[in-house]
Amino acid sequence: MYRFQRLKLTTKTLHRHHNHCFFSQAAAAVIETPPSIETTLLDGLPKPDTLDTIFAIPRSDSGKNVSAKERKAGRVPSIVFEQEDGQHGGNKRLISLKKNRIRNLVNEIGRPFFLSRLFELDVRPQFESDEVIEKVRVLPRSVHLHAGTDEPLNVTFIRAPSHALLKVDIPLVFRGEDISPGLRKGAYLNTIKRTVRFLCPADLIPPFIDVDLSELDVGQKLLMGDLQVHPALKLVQSKDLPVVKIAGSRVSEKKSK
Repeated sequence: MYRFQRLKLTTKTLHRHHNHCFFSQAAAAVIETPPSIETTLLDGLPKPDTLDTIFAIPRSDSGKNVSAKERKAGRVPSIVFEQEDGQHGGNKRLISLKKNRIRNLVNEIGRPFFLSRLFELDVRPQFESDEVIEKVRVLPRSVHLHAGTDEPLNVTFIRAPSHALLKVDIPLVFRGEDISPGLRKGAYLNTIKRTVRFLCPADLIPPFIDVDLSELDVGQKLLMGDLQVHPALKLVQSKDLPVVKIAGSRVSEKKSK
């Protein structure tokens, strides 16, 4: 298992088992960013990751037989949508990716981090070609993995231009367990949420949200509204929902009785 690790972002005003598994919900919509939202990075908050490139080739047909042939050839059938319901029309592109590239990315950074991270998609006639058909920034919206092997079966992306607001499930990274007063007394960490959904300007999607446990005592909890993020990120869920709680009895008190 991987461990959630790393960050928080910036601006001024403002998912194994059956035959296959489906991990989705990274982005739920593309909305145009209002002009009033400033997208300046703020000091003291983590910066977005540098974009990694994923190479792709066009795919003219879809369907089970086509997808099976792509997988047999070591490729992952994929789609780039203009928006969440792009399958009903609009600008979508059928593509194929190198299976090893997607598998390595998911294994190295973890599914939640893969689904909340922007990539540069480089579409070429063939993987070995120097000709670029399209170069576009995208956010993975879902990744479908085989339950038995964890091999990627398909990936969907959503276009992520600078003007877009995207609903993203941001991974949480917990720190300060070693000095938390409650945990030092023998209580345990009840992790209620590992991701929290925010409406994010595309330029400000954080790789993770830092959750500080260093001052939590027994019985105390952190709520979604307590998370420290860039003011341009809008919480989609209720701010009163709990994220984590220090639960359990005070071991030290039991021993003293």
